[in-house]
Amino acid sequence: MKENFLASFKEALQIEDREVLITDVFRDYEEWDSLSRLSLIAALDEEYDLQIEDREFEQLVTVGDLMAVVESKVNG
Repeated sequence: MKENFLASFKEALQIEDREVLITDVFRDYEEWDSLSRLSLIAALDEEYDLQIEDREFEQLVTVGDLMAVVESKVNG
């Protein structure tokens, strides 16, 4: 799950030149903007068939936080 999630995350944000760690604060990435947010939400919907509400998404800080929410929704 972790490798697939990180690959989808990197693709959505178009990050190819560096490693992404689960401890990273994704909003601190220079690639992060409103378009990358929409791309990420669309990628999660396509890859995992899930939606994250705006209020819930705003609570997420790190890549690991986001991955944990995806895992919890996928594993029910």
